[in-house]
Amino acid sequence: MKCDYHDAGRCRSCTLMGTPYAAQLADKAATVRSVLSPHTDAATWLAPVTSPESHFRNKAKLVVGGRPTNPTLGILDRDGRGQDLRRCGLYEPGLAATFDPLHGFLSKVALEPYDVPRRHGELKHVIITHSPDGEHLVRFVVRTQDAVQRLRRALPHLAQVLPSAKVVTANVLPEHKAVLEGDLEVPLTDQTLLPMRLGRVPLHLGPRAFFQTNTHVARALYAQVREWADAVTPSTVLDLYCGVGGFALQLAARGRHIVGVETSAEAVAAARTSADALGADLGPVEFVVGDATSGLPDLVPDLVVVNPPRRGIGPDLARRLDGAAASHLVYSSCNPESLARDLASMPSWRAVEARVVDMFPQTRHVEVALLLARDGARRAA
Repeated sequence: MKCDYHDAGRCRSCTLMGTPYAAQLADKAATVRSVLSPHTDAATWLAPVTSPESHFRNKAKLVVGGRPTNPTLGILDRDGRGQDLRRCGLYEPGLAATFDPLHGFLSKVALEPYDVPRRHGELKHVIITHSPDGEHLVRFVVRTQDAVQRLRRALPHLAQVLPSAKVVTANVLPEHKAVLEGDLEVPLTDQTLLPMRLGRVPLHLGPRAFFQTNTHVARALYAQVREWADAVTPSTVLDLYCGVGGFALQLAARGRHIVGVETSAEAVAAARTSADALGADLGPVEFVVGDATSGLPDLVPDLVVVNPPRRGIGPDLARRLDGAAASHLVYSSCNPESLARDLASMPSWRAVEARVVDMFPQTRHVEVALLLARDGARRAA
């Protein structure tokens, strides 16, 4: 991949830009295997899940800078000034196609971009999510309720210039903080969930929902976990850190009991919406609001799936899973270092198969998925 912004020194976010993709992937795979080597000696390493080198991101988090009638959408430079990156090659074509209409919309609304050095202004970020059906969730991060009302009044114009924006919200972040969003989310459209269709499963994303940023690779990751689950034929599955139900709903099948646990009530509500949409195609599926790190549901699963944030599951949950009755465990991790720490706290599990998942080309970030089994547990052919 070649990037004019990188070549001109305007953006250095892609730390591996210019390195051939095959070399990027080989280095990531070698690093992951090295970090996990104490715990994967007997595991079979499957071929890495590859990504397109460019045009793969389904979500854009754009900092707003510049002037009210000509804002920049991109990042801030070292001096805190806006750098416009609307031609960045990382984004899916359908996502990149929203940038110019949104730029024109914001130029007309003329909210003052937030000036970080001066700590003055209104509009901080624009966050856009692109679905496989070509629809969009658009969030405007602003400082005050006055800006929310101005966006609300301008919503008919946004519907004209960007009819694919099915879910639109304003997030209020009044403080000067190095964070992306605030605590208050104000819906501006009647529709509040964006369908994210992956094969037979229509997931639903709310404004704050987590979803893998690379739809192509997410499909492959879900397919791998589904293949593992089908091979070990569990009748009960416990999905911890289930989010909007991505893994849980992919694993749901007639006669299989699924329980998903997630701290976000908003994500649980979205997961239940997706489960209701699938209806009779599923066995029993439950989603509950809870903290996986503080205790496990009253369920004796055959298979446990965990997909935690970068910090991992931590020693307490790792010890509980080490003593759990399940015969198999799938761990999907975006941080091999925290995964290695967690595996060290689960000595009764052995890695059976492992796979590197390249969710973030052009960077050193990498994901890995493991199938683990108890000593003596079978791995179906």
